[in-house]
Amino acid sequence: MTWLITGGAGYIGAHVARAMKESGERVVVLDDLSTGVPERLPADVPLVVGSYLDRELLRRLLAERGVTGVVHLAARKQVPESVARPTWYYEENVGGLAALLDAVAGAGVGRFLFSSSAAVYGNPDVDLITEDTPCAPVNPYGETKLAGEWLVRAAGAAHGIATVCLRYFNVAGAAAPELADTGVFNVVPMVFDRLSRGEAPRIFGADYPTPDGTCVRDYIHVADLAEAHLAAARRLAAPGTTGDLTVNIGRGEGVSVRELVTLIGAATGHTTAAVVEPRRPGDAPRAVASAALAAKELGWTARRDVPEMVASAWRGWLLHHGE
Repeated sequence: MTWLITGGAGYIGAHVARAMKESGERVVVLDDLSTGVPERLPADVPLVVGSYLDRELLRRLLAERGVTGVVHLAARKQVPESVARPTWYYEENVGGLAALLDAVAGAGVGRFLFSSSAAVYGNPDVDLITEDTPCAPVNPYGETKLAGEWLVRAAGAAHGIATVCLRYFNVAGAAAPELADTGVFNVVPMVFDRLSRGEAPRIFGADYPTPDGTCVRDYIHVADLAEAHLAAARRLAAPGTTGDLTVNIGRGEGVSVRELVTLIGAATGHTTAAVVEPRRPGDAPRAVASAALAAKELGWTARRDVPEMVASAWRGWLLHHGE
C-alpha cells in the first residue's frame, strides 16, 4: 500500500504521517501549507505542495506515486470562521472532497479514510454519544463534515471503494514538542496563551447542568488519534475489506473545563484563577464519546490521559512560544 495523506503537514496530519511511516507504511503528503509546517514531517516522507481542489494535480499525483489508499485530513476547521464564511467552507470541505473522490475513483484507488468530527452530532442530550446518536450539527463546519461523510459513503458504494470515517472528539497534546499545535484556536493553547501573558484563563459559562457547572468534554491525545488512523488504515488494507465504517475516536471519559484549567495550572506552574464569562452560543453542556465501537472494529483504545496531554502540549508551547 502507498497512502496519500492530505493535510499531512498539519498538527494532526504530521502525527498521522509519522505514525504510519514509523510502522512501515509508505506515505506521501499533499499539503497547501496554509497551516501546515514542512519541518514537522520526517525527511524521508515526500511532500507535494498543492491543493486537494486541484483536479489535475490530484490525477498526476495518484498515478505517479502509485497511490492505493487515501487518508483525507485537509479541511477548513474553525467554527467561527465557518459561520462567517459558510459558502467558502462548503466549497473547500465538500467541493474539495468531491474533487478528491473523483480523482480517487478515476485512478482506481480502493481505500479511503476520512477525517470527520464530533461536530456532526451538534448538542445531543445524552451521557455518551454513540455512532447511532442522531446527527444535528449546529454550525457550517459541522454541516460540511456530515455532508462529507455522506459523500464518502456514496462514492464508496458507487465505485467499490472501502471507506472509514473517524469522528474525532477534542484533540490535544503532542507526541514531540516540534509537532505541537502552533495555533491558538483550541482550548488548551488558548489557556496557555492567556497564562503566558499573565492574564486569567476564561471559562465560558459556569451554570450548566454539570457537576461543577462548566462544560464537560472528551479529550483525546493526538498520538492516540494517530494510532487510530493507523489501525483504520490497516483495516482498510486487509484483503477482502469492503463497505463502510464510521467510528467515534475519544477516550469515553469527560473532563470539565474547570478541571482542565486546574490541570493546566498544575502542569505549567501558572495558578491564575479563571474568570467566568457568559456562555457561548451553541456550546453543549456535555459531549463525551462512547469508544466501544472503535475498540471492537479497529482494536484501538486510547492509552494516554489528560495530564499527559496537557504536559506534552506545554512542552510544545514552550518550544514554539517561550514563557
